[in-house]
Amino acid sequence: MEEKNIKVGVISDTHLEDYDYGMRRRIAEHFSDVDMILHAGDMVDLRVLGIFGGKEVKAVCGNMDNCSVREKFPEHLLFEIKGFKFLLIHGWGSPWGIEEKISAGFKNVDCIVYGHTHKPANHKKGNVLFFNPGSAVDRYFASSRTIGILEIDKSIAGRIINI
Repeated sequence: MEEKNIKVGVISDTHLEDYDYGMRRRIAEHFSDVDMILHAGDMVDLRVLGIFGGKEVKAVCGNMDNCSVREKFPEHLLFEIKGFKFLLIHGWGSPWGIEEKISAGFKNVDCIVYGHTHKPANHKKGNVLFFNPGSAVDRYFASSRTIGILEIDKSIAGRIINI
């Protein structure tokens, strides 16, 4: 029996302090058929987890998260999907050179999912896919609010979605 493709919803920098009905509708629309959701930090408050409708969520804390988020989620998370190695991390400091900073301590990963910059990214450097869904709520550093989808089968493919 052939294994099915894995579809992952990716979100970051939600900066929400409570459950948000508008964001819940957008998540339901775009992530209805995903197998899991990755949150790359700056969730701000644990109540935000309610917008994901009971889907499995892997998350890391970001620089703006409150104590309850920092206690529940690590600063980075390494995991595998279909034999591919993923790093989920928020990022820190200046956005310039962030991909070099976040990848410096982690070798042998296939995909680095990060946030912090609020600017979407979906590109390969060498054999590593760097994927940043941008910010779901903030347009200060980018022209639109964005989230992302990763599809994993025999390779990893990313897609940025304007919301």
